[in-house]
Amino acid sequence: MVSEAKEPLDIRGAGALDSKSPDFVATPGDIRPLSLHDRLSSNHVQKIRVRTKPNAYVVQVGAGLLRRAGRELRRVLPSSGSRVFVITSPNVRRHWGEALEKSLRDARLPYEVLEMHDGEPAKRLHAVEQLAESLVDAKADRKSLLVAFGGGVVGDSAGFLAAIFMRGVPVVQIPTTVVAQVDASIGGKTGVNLRGGKNLVGSFHQPSAVLVDPDILATLDDREFRSGLFESLKCGVIRDSHLFDLMERNPKKILGRDSRTLQRVIADSIRVKADVVSADEKESGLRRILNFGHTIGHALEAATDYSQFLHGEAVAWGMIAAAAIARESGACNAETAERITAATRLYGPLPRVSCDVQSVLGRLGADKKTVAGAVHFVLPRKIGKVKISSDVPPSTVRNAVELIGNHA
Repeated sequence: MVSEAKEPLDIRGAGALDSKSPDFVATPGDIRPLSLHDRLSSNHVQKIRVRTKPNAYVVQVGAGLLRRAGRELRRVLPSSGSRVFVITSPNVRRHWGEALEKSLRDARLPYEVLEMHDGEPAKRLHAVEQLAESLVDAKADRKSLLVAFGGGVVGDSAGFLAAIFMRGVPVVQIPTTVVAQVDASIGGKTGVNLRGGKNLVGSFHQPSAVLVDPDILATLDDREFRSGLFESLKCGVIRDSHLFDLMERNPKKILGRDSRTLQRVIADSIRVKADVVSADEKESGLRRILNFGHTIGHALEAATDYSQFLHGEAVAWGMIAAAAIARESGACNAETAERITAATRLYGPLPRVSCDVQSVLGRLGADKKTVAGAVHFVLPRKIGKVKISSDVPPSTVRNAVELIGNHA
C-alpha cells in the first residue's frame, strides 16, 4: 500500500421558481414536507436519495456503517477489476483507518491509501497536484474508485481530484466531521482555495455514494464538533423550522452527543441539502439558499488567512450578520433575528472577530456569489424561509460586520 506523507421526494424543479430575481424567495412549499416516519431517528440505516442528472445517488446514514464500507463500495465499483484509492489525513487514519481498511480487506477489494494534510491551509492546488502525481505513480486508471475519507478539506480536495484526474473518475465520500457529514460531502461541490478567496477553483462532481457513520464523530474534538453544528442550524433557518426548533430546545443533548438526537439532526440536515441539490444541482437558483451565512463567513476566513476560524465558526458569525442585515433591511422582524442570533450563540463559544472591518468588506467582491459587482445575501424572512437579495445598502452590510466585531 502507498502512503504519501505530504425515499423519493416530490420536488419542484428550480425552473419553476423566479430564481433570477434579486428578491428570489425560497419557501418550504417548494418540496413535500417530511413525514413523521421520515423524521424518526433510530439506529437503522436511513437512505436519502439525491436526484441529480444523469445519475442519482444515495446518502446512507447509520451507526456502524464504516465497518460495512467495503461491501457498499463494491456495489459502486466501475468494473470488477477496479482498484480503490483512499484519500485521508494522518489523524483520521490513526483513529479510523484500520476499521475502513479491514472492511476493504473483508470485501476483497484491492486498495491503496494516500495521505494529505487537513485544515484550510492544505486546501490548495499544490496538494491536489501531489495527490494526482501519487495516483499516477500507483498506476491508477479511469476505472479506479477514489474514496474521500475525512473532513471537508479532504472531501473537497479529493472530490476535485476525482473530477479532473484522467478527465473524471468516480468518488465515494465517507465524511468524518459534522460539517462534512451534514453539508460538504453532499451535492458534488468540489474545489480548493486561492489567496483571493475560498473555493474559487473547483468543479461540480457528484459522488457515487455517501456513507455517513455518526459513530466516527466520537473522536472529534469539541470545537470541531460544535463548528459543524452551525451548518445544521443553517439548514433549520433556510428550510426546516422543525430542525431549528429541535436545536433551539436541545443544545445540552446535542452538545452532549446524545446518539438519538444527534442522528436526527444529521439526517434532517442531509434531507434539506438533498432536497435543494436535487432541485438545483448547479446553483442556478434554489441552491443559493445553502449559502446562508457564507457570504460574510467566507470573507472572514479569507481576511484572517484561514487561520482564526473553523469554517463553521465563520459561518456562525455570517449567520448572525445576515440576521442583522435582514432585521435592518426589513426582511425579517426583530424576534426572528434575535432567535437566530441566540440559537447560534447556544453552540459557541465563537472566536472573537478581531480583523479589520474594511478587510472583511473588501473580500466580499471576490465571493463566488457576487454577480456583475453585486453581492448576493441570503436573508431570513422567518425561520424556515429565506430570500436572496442583491440590493443591500453598503451601510447596512458595514453595520452588520461592525456588530459581529463588537460581540464579546
